[in-house]
Order: sequence, then C-alpha cells, then structure tokens
Amino acid sequence: MDVRELLERVKRGDLSVDEGVNILRKLPFEDLDFAKIDHHRKLRRGMSEVIFCEGKTKEQVLKIFEHMLQSDAVNIIGTRASKDLYEYLKEKIGDEILYYEDARLICLRRREGIKNIKGHVSVVSAGTADFSVAEEAAVVLEILGNNVKRIYDVGVAGVHRLFPYIDDLQSSSAIVVVAGMEGALPSVVAGLVSKPVIAVPTSVGYGANFRGVSALLTMLNSCSSGVAVVNIDNGFGAAVFAHMINSLVNGNL
Repeated sequence: MDVRELLERVKRGDLSVDEGVNILRKLPFEDLDFAKIDHHRKLRRGMSEVIFCEGKTKEQVLKIFEHMLQSDAVNIIGTRASKDLYEYLKEKIGDEILYYEDARLICLRRREGIKNIKGHVSVVSAGTADFSVAEEAAVVLEILGNNVKRIYDVGVAGVHRLFPYIDDLQSSSAIVVVAGMEGALPSVVAGLVSKPVIAVPTSVGYGANFRGVSALLTMLNSCSSGVAVVNIDNGFGAAVFAHMINSLVNGNL
C-alpha cells in the first residue's frame, strides 16, 4: 500500500489507527524466511515488486502472491511463469489472475496503471523467434499503463519492412528493440530516429550466437548513439526502463 494512501484512509476513518499501525509493521519489507517482500518498492520506484517465478516452487510463488494481496499491492506481476504455474495459482487464488502465454507472464490487476495518453512506446522485434521476449516487454509496458505500438518481424535481413513505421518510431517516447542472431537491428533503428533505444539481445541464433552473447556484444558496440542495452532475453528490464522514460516525458513520474 502507498504510504500516502494509507494515511489518507486513516484520516478519513476508513482504517483505524491500530489497523494502520499493523500495516506499517510490515514496512519496509516482510520476511517470509525464503523471501523478503519489498512493500516499499512502489513508494521508492513508482511500481510494486515483481516476482521472478523461474527457480521458485509453486508454493513459494503462491505464498508471495498471497502476502502481496494482503498488503494491497496495485498490480502483482510474475515473469518467466509457466502455464502449469498459472493453472495452480488460478485454482488457489481465483479467475482474476491472468496469464499471457506468449510473454510467459502472470498478472493480478487490481487497478489500471496511469495511462500516458500523450505518448507511446514502440516495441520492435527483428524476427518471429524473438516474439516471446518482445511480448514480455510489451505486456509489462501495458500493465504499467503505457500505450504500446508493436512492430514485429522487421529485422535487417529485410530492412525495408521497417521503413513504413518510421513515423511511429519517431513519435515514440522510447523504443524497445528486440533482436537475436547478430543483433544489428537496434543500431539501425537508432540511426534513423531521435528517440532513446533500449536494446534487448535474445538467445535466438545458431552456435556462434552463443545463446545471445554475440547479439549482446554487437549491441554494446553499437556505433549509433542513444542505445542502452539490457541483459539477454530481459524484456521485463527493457519495459521498466522504457516506462520510466515515457513517464518522465509525460509528467507521470
């Protein structure tokens, strides 16, 4: 719960002082032994903590969800989530939990994010094999309240496919560019427009791609200025970066 909102609710009489104190006891974090839930993250960073589901048991993810629900988190997001995990959580929590299969993402939305109506973020992917990572970025951006334009399968092997979207790219607050193989697309996009580009290397490619390392190094060595690079397959990290830029541009951060 946002501290300001909590104080306002106590002031209005919606919560008693004792109830307010009980909520504050769990701040700034709640210790579950196997995890420490950072309830203050929205206050510090503008968005609630997100659960990285990969490597956690179903029971651990469920317990984190349940405690975040008790704390009145706005939107609870879990990344790298399997369909099996979603089915388990749906049975335990209810139908309000959503699953975005292409993005491998689960979400329980309690309210919509602030829509940045004046701006949008473009998510660009080089090939169809990069779709899952691009969708992770696009869905996270939408959950956080951003308008998103998807421009998919416009890689450098047929770069002419990108040109019809130049106006959309130029009018973006930020551009997320997802590419595997040699990872050249972010440099091309950055060379065409005056907007910040967040490059996401993917693990898509043949042997010398080294599961995304070649794309990562290409992006880090871009000769186009204005390119920032996140880790391999990290669509979520790129989305948060682009969300912060869009929020700053439109006065929502």
